[in-house]
Amino acid sequence: MTGLAPGSLMSRITSAGINANIAHLGGVGYNIGSMQPLNLPPNRRLTTLDGAPASCLGLAAGPKQDPRCVRRAFTGGINYFFFYGPGNTSFIEALAALAPRKREQIIVAAGSGSRRVTGLQAARRKLTTLLRIGVIDVFFLEYVHPGDDPGVMFGKNGVLDELRQWKERGWVRYVGATAHDRSLAGRLAADPRVDVLMHRFNMAHRKAAREVFPVAVKARTPIVAFTATRWGTLLEPYADWPGPPPTASDCYRYCLAQPSVQVVLTAPRSLAELKQNLDVLELPRMCKQECSQWQRFGDLVYRLGKGTFETSWP
Repeated sequence: MTGLAPGSLMSRITSAGINANIAHLGGVGYNIGSMQPLNLPPNRRLTTLDGAPASCLGLAAGPKQDPRCVRRAFTGGINYFFFYGPGNTSFIEALAALAPRKREQIIVAAGSGSRRVTGLQAARRKLTTLLRIGVIDVFFLEYVHPGDDPGVMFGKNGVLDELRQWKERGWVRYVGATAHDRSLAGRLAADPRVDVLMHRFNMAHRKAAREVFPVAVKARTPIVAFTATRWGTLLEPYADWPGPPPTASDCYRYCLAQPSVQVVLTAPRSLAELKQNLDVLELPRMCKQECSQWQRFGDLVYRLGKGTFETSWP
């Protein structure tokens, strides 16, 4: 990685003084100020119905997850809850018990991978019925990938137009999209119909910081980062690393050092894991030296990656 090129997007952002707490490391900007969400305008910033900003740590549904994590996460300070779809039964049941009573204090995020308007509509109706709520805060168009028909996705009367109409009608509060491919992620982040982008980012998979996040900063599109621990592999010790591996909190704080990342997702299996991860809500931003250290660790882990899914989108 190289330093900031004169006249580059990140150079212009820094020189413009958008955020005095941004430090630059290897051409990548890191937020080293307080652990607060990026100061986005109201219409490009995730908030609860009562106006509170999204918690920097969000709870995501995960395999073999203790459903009690939902309630405990809320009492511990998390207000952002995400699941991919109706298949996350226990998570949805726990959230359905919480949402009607605390509706104005939480952000419910879910979505669908359907590319048909009727499929998306059916998914939205099912989700609101299961959760016993009238409005979904963030509805994600999931898994946008290069094989999708651009006309269906981005064209007139396509799925993004459909979701934007939902927002205008008050059925959803934010239109979101998820993507692994960085060129598509950048296009989505720049699209005015997309209010929030969910994208993979961690110590080992960092190119989004140069290829996607600057676009998001310019468009004022908040990022929800996921796979922060790289499916747990970043938490494992490595013989070639002189010291202990990062903790889960280190992984989350590394993601949150990016000025465009408003939320990073955690999917603990147990209450004990959740309790440890909640520390992120109180800890300071990761400093430049820590970021540099964990980038070196991420490089080591990435080199040892197996399978194209682990290494296709570094």
